[in-house]
Amino acid sequence: MAVPREIVERVKKLREEINYHNYRYYVLDSPVISDAEYDALMRELKELEEKYPELITPDSPTQRVGFAPAEEFRQVPHSVPMLSLDDAFTEEEVLEFDRRLKRFLNLPEDEEIDYTCEPKIDGLAVDLVYENGLFTVGSTRGDGYVGEDVTNNLKTIKSIPLRLLSLDGVPIPRRLDVRGEVYMDKDRFRELNRQRLEQGEPPFANPRNAAAGSLRQLDPNVTARRPLDIFCYGVGLVEGYTFRSQWEILTTLPKWGFRVNPHVRLVKGIRAAIEYHREMDRLRERLPYEIDGVVIKVNDLELQERLGTKARSPRWALAFKFEPTQATTQVLDIIVSVGRTGAVTPVAILKPVKVGGVIVSRATLHNEDEVRRKDVRVGDWVLVQRAGDVIPEIVSVIKERRTGQERPFQMPRHCPICGSKLVRKPGEAIWRCPNKNCYAQLVRSVIHFASKGAMDIEGLGEKVAKLLVDMGLVRDVADIYQLKEEDLEQLPGFARKKAQNLIRAIEKSKETTLARFIYALGIRHVGEVTAQILAEHFKSLDRLMEARLEDLLSIEGIGPEVATSIVEYFRDKHNRERIRRLLEAGIHFKEAEKKPQEKPLAGMTFVFTGALSSMTREEAKRRVQELGGRVGSSVSRQVDYVVVGERPGSKYERARRLGVRTISEEEFLKLIGQA
Repeated sequence: MAVPREIVERVKKLREEINYHNYRYYVLDSPVISDAEYDALMRELKELEEKYPELITPDSPTQRVGFAPAEEFRQVPHSVPMLSLDDAFTEEEVLEFDRRLKRFLNLPEDEEIDYTCEPKIDGLAVDLVYENGLFTVGSTRGDGYVGEDVTNNLKTIKSIPLRLLSLDGVPIPRRLDVRGEVYMDKDRFRELNRQRLEQGEPPFANPRNAAAGSLRQLDPNVTARRPLDIFCYGVGLVEGYTFRSQWEILTTLPKWGFRVNPHVRLVKGIRAAIEYHREMDRLRERLPYEIDGVVIKVNDLELQERLGTKARSPRWALAFKFEPTQATTQVLDIIVSVGRTGAVTPVAILKPVKVGGVIVSRATLHNEDEVRRKDVRVGDWVLVQRAGDVIPEIVSVIKERRTGQERPFQMPRHCPICGSKLVRKPGEAIWRCPNKNCYAQLVRSVIHFASKGAMDIEGLGEKVAKLLVDMGLVRDVADIYQLKEEDLEQLPGFARKKAQNLIRAIEKSKETTLARFIYALGIRHVGEVTAQILAEHFKSLDRLMEARLEDLLSIEGIGPEVATSIVEYFRDKHNRERIRRLLEAGIHFKEAEKKPQEKPLAGMTFVFTGALSSMTREEAKRRVQELGGRVGSSVSRQVDYVVVGERPGSKYERARRLGVRTISEEEFLKLIGQA
């Protein structure tokens, strides 16, 4: 029976699109669709070819690994092909992968296969050839069979050994082909883009494109200035040494001087591999580098040999992808949002799209200068990104999809909420509403004042804050302490019990610490850590309110911008009146009455990473502060201890790199006297 014409046309169209996107991705390093959309196109083509095998042709994208190498570099054939991996997006697909292997190997369904699990680094795959211990040739993956010679560029990456080590007496093979992934970590990627913008160059869309563009430079001196790194994960041709398992490969490579990801794991059974995927998904945002999934491989190399390969991928390995953190969508409108400090921020209203497992319909554009730099217009198709709990943002505009109907954004000159004329101070990128009584600022100030790290008023969240402001019960945060049960009972959704609970929470919040009160005031640039520093230094609110600029600048950790903001805040008569009303309402501070020797953590700075089992992060932070210590949010050489809980993130790795002391939760409890 003849294949329907519409199917033939669809297959042709899919191949044209995939070939174009291969070219954009592999040759130009400038994709115009997200990885998730590319995967969807490839999956559709594979399904149609499986249903109509007579349509398969040798030049179909499904019959080769990747795109042909660029002509600027010498071509290098791979002794063992660098095949790509089949993708899985659901746990059921992974379970079917396991069942398929058992059927192929004639294994009982209840027999557990040993798998190695590795983070899938989002970078550029390379092949490193060593002859008699010396690095001789390095190449990109290319089409899987022939790559590009980038030997001199790879030599600029310091984590690639130029001569193999022989640690623990492990003999060096006559010939060794090592496979790895070159990448750029997130912080260095952001710094590189900042430098490119300063120099008038276009920024890279993501760390993967930055790594690919850096490695494929004709001039190795350019590559040497780029902060590239590598994780090695496998081998190709090996002569003079025999491996029995993938795990043996991963544990032997470091003994020759190669960098292997610290999160690799050997597991028994596919269920354990799925659990590993869940763990890495939870950890991924805290890692210093991008990962887009995990790789699951049959551990036994003899079983790998029996399973063999298909046309473009091995049967014994699978890439279990995460929900994509980038997607392509359209900008429907650009509005502005007013924050608690009066900052007026442009926000893109997007055609709803799923990113990182969440439907995204808004993305921040930060400020007017950022909108102009990225040239975002209403109607544009854009690449949008979401990472963890971070507010979604637009990475880049896909200008190839413009029709000419797009409308440039104009920043308003008046507040969209209260109508006040906006102001922009010299040297600042932010426009602000100067009206302290602006509705939007007031609502956000109330939310901040009542938040967990500030006055910690349970039950006073965004919804209640809006109600209080809308009903005219709160016109300033000091009004919170004038509320009565009968006031609250009039509000929609409030019964007597709920009103009583909120009044009790408000009353309870009156006893607080000086640091929490300073943070609750919402002074620009003053976060929790800075508030703690100010409380420790001045000891009283009166002394802080009378502090001069030079007094503040003499404090370690307080810079000119923060100091100026503090002085300006306390100089404002409205702010002073607010503080007077708050204190008259009964707010008082639990001043530590302990003698200096009873503060064992005085002068020490702690950073926490990973989950604690004995207490919450907030409780641990309070305990440190009560004992005279400080809690930081990032790791530097000024930090004394990094407390490592379960599933630690990038802070742990940074601490190890900087030589900062790390301690377990048990050691931390002993330190604070709670063992």
